[in-house]
Amino acid sequence: MSLAIVTGGSRGIGAAIVKKLAAEGYDVVINCVSNVAKAEAVAEECRALGVQAYPMAWDVSDSNACQEAAKKIKAEIGVPDVLVNNAGITRDGLMIRLGAEKWNEVIQANLNSVFYMTSAIGAQMMRKKAGSIVNITSISGLHGNFGQANYTAAKAGVIGLTKTAAKELGSRGIRVNAVAPGFIQTDMTDALSDEIKENAKSRIALGRFGKPEEIAALFTMLLDERLGFLTGADIIMDGGVIASGASGLSK
Repeated sequence: MSLAIVTGGSRGIGAAIVKKLAAEGYDVVINCVSNVAKAEAVAEECRALGVQAYPMAWDVSDSNACQEAAKKIKAEIGVPDVLVNNAGITRDGLMIRLGAEKWNEVIQANLNSVFYMTSAIGAQMMRKKAGSIVNITSISGLHGNFGQANYTAAKAGVIGLTKTAAKELGSRGIRVNAVAPGFIQTDMTDALSDEIKENAKSRIALGRFGKPEEIAALFTMLLDERLGFLTGADIIMDGGVIASGASGLSK
């Protein structure tokens, strides 16, 4: 059976991706930073589908932790077939007031983590000459977003990293793609005021937020070998925000 790792897999888009992969027959490693109980709850849903599920806590913004996790997964479970780099945070604020701490925290969690995990797991995939890596980016990384200099810079960086990784790993049979969501209904968006939510919906051609399950469905499509010639792509799934000539809050 195939094995997938999903970072930030205990909630939101990550949890939806984990459940969709399990429904497709993948054994799953569910990464979280500290809330193993929440990851275990997702794992139980996966096990009910007849697959193996492994909640594991490590900080993806820590290079050494990523290397150790990769070694542990290989030794105890096997070499992954799929890596989903989904983990991320926001620390919003106007650029001139943002400060180095919030800047570095988001760059570390949203960009450096993708490099750390792709390097660690990509090396294993290279040795078996097969694998697929899918990264979460954002339409903010394409067009910028007010009050999110750190987040948009990180996501733009992930887009560039995706394309470079696709070129470097392609000769070993590894595909690397990305998905750029628009405004998706998660716990982060639930915390926003009604005014901000309505303003955001007015920019979306479909007039609603996306669902985590819709993003998850696209992820599993990207893993389909019938799309085996697709690599280095950043696929936009934003409900028509960019098509409407607008850009705004995302993920």
